Amino acid sequence: MSAQNLTPETLMEAIKYFSDPDVCEQFVADMRWPDGVECPHCQSREIGRIASRRMYQCKACRKQFSVKRGTIFEDSPVSLDKWLAAMWMVANCKNGISSYEVGRGTNTTQKTAWFMMHRIRLAMQDEDGGKLDGEIEVDETFIGGKARFMHANRRQRKIKGTGVAGKTIVMGLLERHGKVKTRVVQNTRRKTLDPTVREHVESGSTVYTDALPSYESLQDEFAHEAIDHAECYVKGQVHTNGMENYWSLLKRGLKGTYISVEPFHLFRYLDEQAHRFNARKDTDRQRFDSVVKTITGRRVTYAKLTGETPIPIH
Repeated sequence: MSAQNLTPETLMEAIKYFSDPDVCEQFVADMRWPDGVECPHCQSREIGRIASRRMYQCKACRKQFSVKRGTIFEDSPVSLDKWLAAMWMVANCKNGISSYEVGRGTNTTQKTAWFMMHRIRLAMQDEDGGKLDGEIEVDETFIGGKARFMHANRRQRKIKGTGVAGKTIVMGLLERHGKVKTRVVQNTRRKTLDPTVREHVESGSTVYTDALPSYESLQDEFAHEAIDHAECYVKGQVHTNGMENYWSLLKRGLKGTYISVEPFHLFRYLDEQAHRFNARKDTDRQRFDSVVKTITGRRVTYAKLTGETPIPIH
């Protein structure tokens, strides 16, 4: 029986199950190569096993590799049992989980846990090119600390104007009873918001927005209806309450769990929350499996995470 069929159902079961290094390796191998081990260098399936070192050797190119090669685990000295336990927690904690808690739970330092969690968030990134369809709610929100809670020096440095000055703008698109997509945007002007809607929403769909003028030109491609929040918040089917509810979930995690998130990293936390929301009807096991299946071909270095190497924000 493959490791896929033995996946635990709860965190306690996961910790016990992955306590065996051989089980961890076999589980990752089964999830990564469901049709048999494949060389990450030449894609050959003629593979030999070096059991004493938990390594594989390709009979075609003669190169050796482990299950970590070409994944978010690559070059990490952290054992797979700790990686998989951390992935289970990040995938299934509704309001997120702090790096301090992951560090305590996996017996690693907070710095190591923080690095692991950002790699896991990379695996949670949705690269599905499919467009949203049907009834779509579109809204924006502003992420950032409130000026009255800031130290005077920090407030003077960050707040250069009034209202939303110094905050990061996030745009969200929600398919009713379906999935959500979020993006960090530079501003709320038409040239920014209008193309984003057209990129991610199927032509002919019904789009609900607030009364922001930036959305007015959508009516040429969509059935566009707007709700003026100065008058009311719901008018029949015309509202953006679903998107507003999602913003409350997002901010609960950002403010209550992570406390302080730099704009440089915000898009990673958006990926994490969107992944959990889109898999909200799945079991803990299914959410965990979906993350493990996307570990290949994704990697971020510590230099990129700390700003020593520039990284683009999608």
